[in-house]
Amino acid sequence: MFPFTAELRLGQRCAWGIAASLLVSIALPNECSAQRTLVEHLSSDGFSSQRLKDIESLIEEGISAGQLPGAVVCMGRRDKIVYLRAFGERQVSEIRLPMTTDTVFDMASITKPVATATSIMKLVEMGQLKLSDRLVDYFGEFSPHGKDAITIQNLMLHTSGLIPDNALSDYLDGSEKAWERICNLKLIGPVGETFRYSDVNFIALAYLVEKVSGKSIETFSHDAIFYPLGMNETGYKPREELRQRAAPTEKRGGQWMRGEVHDPRAFALNGVAGHAGLFSTANDMAIYAQMMLGEGTLELDGKRIRILEPETVQTMISRYRVSSGLRGLGWDIQSPFSSNRGSQLSARAYGHGGFTGTVVWIDPELDLFFIFLSNRVHPDGRGSVNQLAGKILDVVATSDEKQSAVETILNP
Repeated sequence: MFPFTAELRLGQRCAWGIAASLLVSIALPNECSAQRTLVEHLSSDGFSSQRLKDIESLIEEGISAGQLPGAVVCMGRRDKIVYLRAFGERQVSEIRLPMTTDTVFDMASITKPVATATSIMKLVEMGQLKLSDRLVDYFGEFSPHGKDAITIQNLMLHTSGLIPDNALSDYLDGSEKAWERICNLKLIGPVGETFRYSDVNFIALAYLVEKVSGKSIETFSHDAIFYPLGMNETGYKPREELRQRAAPTEKRGGQWMRGEVHDPRAFALNGVAGHAGLFSTANDMAIYAQMMLGEGTLELDGKRIRILEPETVQTMISRYRVSSGLRGLGWDIQSPFSSNRGSQLSARAYGHGGFTGTVVWIDPELDLFFIFLSNRVHPDGRGSVNQLAGKILDVVATSDEKQSAVETILNP
């Protein structure tokens, strides 16, 4: 039996009252071990341990089918992690490396709610922004082609009328030129009418954070969110120690992208953008989720750390009706992108997925968070995990013995 600190940062987690068994099986890297479990961390805490065992078979089936090389699954409540387990491998080509619970992942579009939307809501709370403000109020150059009507809320809800992605070539001449080209984009639909998921929306929001705060989205999110929460393994452009245990995605220029953002537009923007570029671990994402379940507050080491006011969190996670479902501010609730949420969460649940194979859902009614981290694009970009994550989340929700009845929103 290895020490608890080998995977879970004992001091921090004990402060949250985690009392659980930790089972560790040693699996050294070799080409024969395609499916291996490194860490299991389980606590009864109202969940059926027998039911949760179904997670293992689902992931093993996914690995066998080539949907992903491995994954880390984490779930818990406001005050503790009750399940944390690593499956499979984080690298399967050239050198085979096992997945571990402290693997660092490219969070891809989870950057949108966790870094960018949370930063925007912090600035709203500080009185430096209003959701009803128009982007042109801060950037006069943004007005051409009818874009002067776009509000911050339109950008957060993906109802701006902007294109999902403008040309990659627009980003290859540096950040200043990229912004100039975004300002010259034409609308592809009326402002405020149609939900159209758009990276451009959140790229623009990151420019707004910098304009208002004087700090890049990288610096502002670190100073206002991640550092106060003790999320020391979360941020843009991970340091070398984190890069060494990052899950690789695909190759760029003949080299594995390991600790280097997969998204080409974020990469062109020096790894820092509002739509992608964030890296994190299951432990750190659990901290963020617990803060959100705590309505903006985290209890840590006997201290109350407040990131957002409860009213701000409620505004962020409210159900906003858009043309094709329900969204939160930066969050998904029930939309065409919700296949990774399963069918058993309550109507209050909110979450998001990332292109690289990352999923986060938070359900205040069930006092539950669910984190699924994978590098499904490794090694060849052909993996697929949204349906798998949804099935696992259904197992998690239906294993909750404290929940006698769950409202679903299959037909909102």
